Amino acid sequence: MPPARRASLVAQPPESVLLPSGRTVPISAVGTTPAGLLDVPDDVDVAGWWRGGSRLGDPFGSILVAAHVDSRTQGLGPFAELLTVARGARVQLTSAGLQQTFVVRSRRLVPQGSLVDDSWIFAATGDGRLTLVTCAPPYSAARGGYQNLAVVTAVPVTPVARR
Repeated sequence: MPPARRASLVAQPPESVLLPSGRTVPISAVGTTPAGLLDVPDDVDVAGWWRGGSRLGDPFGSILVAAHVDSRTQGLGPFAELLTVARGARVQLTSAGLQQTFVVRSRRLVPQGSLVDDSWIFAATGDGRLTLVTCAPPYSAARGGYQNLAVVTAVPVTPVARR
């Protein structure tokens, strides 16, 4: 009798992220604004997954998830912890039927603006990875707000598993 074949997993949009602090943040699918910027949810307690990128279970590319660091009316958001997250911290991504754990490999500051020169952040090519993004200091109201993005890159440390 031949060995049983393992059913392949179908990639799915992420629905939540468990941050290193233990806080779970819901994720909604987002696109881009007419100006070409990521259309991040207004609620600081909700992250946005860029539906133009990879999904949980895809074998390659960046799963891009972004949220506001704070808001004048809502205060500090959970993604503020990305400003100080350490290499080696674990993050778990969950979809309707899948989950996977990632380990933080890097945290970089990237100037706000066009990401044409930083396509690794959102590219659906290359090794599979989770890219978490939020705004980062300095803040300048005269220059339109936060001047940087904190970009955290994490790589899988467990295989994608059914929930």
